This record gives sequence, structure tokens and C-alpha cells, in this order.
Amino acid sequence: MITPIEITSLDQPGVEVFSTLTEAQLRNKVEPEKGIFIAESPKVIQVALNAGYEPTALLCERRHIEGDAKAIIEQCDEIPVYTGERILLGELTGYTLTRGVLCAMRRPKEKKVEEIIADSRARRVVVIDGVVDTTNIGAIFRSAAALGIDAVLLTRNSCDPLNRRAVRVSMGSVFLVPWTWLDTYSTLHHLGFKTAAMALTEKSVSIDNPALLVEPRLAIIMGTEGDGLPKETIAAADYVVRIPMSHEVDSLNVAAAAAVAFWQLRVRE
Repeated sequence: MITPIEITSLDQPGVEVFSTLTEAQLRNKVEPEKGIFIAESPKVIQVALNAGYEPTALLCERRHIEGDAKAIIEQCDEIPVYTGERILLGELTGYTLTRGVLCAMRRPKEKKVEEIIADSRARRVVVIDGVVDTTNIGAIFRSAAALGIDAVLLTRNSCDPLNRRAVRVSMGSVFLVPWTWLDTYSTLHHLGFKTAAMALTEKSVSIDNPALLVEPRLAIIMGTEGDGLPKETIAAADYVVRIPMSHEVDSLNVAAAAAVAFWQLRVRE
């Protein structure tokens, strides 16, 4: 049985993973096998555990040891469980959004694109190209999980899906949908995917174009919040797709547009 470690300071050795390390330090690009991320709230932590993610340390209020964190602690053998008064833990940035329980978890080994979408069952994927807003990343993952997207691919200049805010916004959906980094769009074509760049151009087709619905394998490309997709990405896409809009509105937030695209372009059984 785990014996909780009482802390009286956020400077106590072992607690720095929750209190002082930056997202970049947690990610540890120099030694990625040692990378860590933080999952917040009992529900999100449970989703991560169910998906096979490995916990390394837990931090919670004393009252949660026999409450909201009890089931989680019972699943986390041989890891330190730090606990303290709410007034102390409340000094952590954003603590009020964590529901009193935080878990440090080991980052999984990065997978190759072929490992997650080569299977013929992967028929609809999304490519997140240059999106850096953590809230949008989390929201896109949540929609992807809910609306039948088989995998999420991200260009290297996009936000890390395991950023704690992205994880929180996704409500743990980042643990439910396979994802990895995409270095070149040619990989998608090699695996039999047609690409659909979501962009407003003179050559854009409506998202309800019948040709899109019958594509056996389709990669939906979503661009950054400000400038949209790079011109070369649009030019190389098999389709350029627009969402028809009313009242002279010419664009949607990328997370909202993604949800519309996922629903409309989903595989009909």
C-alpha cells in the first residue's frame, strides 16, 4: 500500500515536476525517453491510465486520498504520492482547474506515421498544420475522438498535444486517438490517402461535394489560426475544401471548422 508523502513546501525534492519545470523541460527533447507530461483531474488521469500510460508521481490534496484520487492511487503501485493542504497546493499555477489531483506520466515513444495509419481501418485522419494554440489542439482532439477520426497527425511546428492545457481541454481525448508527428505529406499519398486542405480559394469545392464522401482514405488538413495553410500545402492537396457560410462570414475558428469537417466527411457505413 502506498504511503502518501506529506509536503510543506513546493520546493520539496520530487515536487518540481508539478511546480517549477516548464513544458519544454518536461518534454525533454534532448532525452525524449525521459520525457514527462502532466495530466490533471481524476477523470483525465483515469482515461490516461486506461489507455496504458505510465504514471511516475501523483500530487493531490489530503482530502482526495480517500476521495477522488482513491481509485487512481490503487492503480499506481510504487510511485510517490505527494499530498498537502489546499492552501499550499493552491500556489500552483492553474491549480483550481485540476480538481485537486495531478499525475506526472511518462511520454510514450514517438511512433512512425506508418505505424498508426497503414492499417486499412484508418480511413479518415486529420493533419494539424502549424496550429500552436493549446486550446484549439485540445478541442480538435476531442472532436476527432467523438466524430470518428482514426488518427491525428501534426506538423512539427504545431503545439504538443501532451501540453497540460491541451490535455485538459481535450478531456483526455489525446489518449484515445492515435497520433504522431508528420514530416512530409508524401507519406500520406504513399499510404493511399487523398488530401483535403481546408482553405478558401477560387478553386475550393464545397465540403458537401459528393466526390469527397466516396474517397476510401481521406486526410483532412487544418491550418493555423491566423494565416491558414501554407500556399504550397494548398497547391499540393488533392482537394481544396471550403465550408459554405452565411452573413458574409468567411472563416471559423480552426477547432470549430474541424468539427464541421469531421462530421461532414465521416465514413458512412
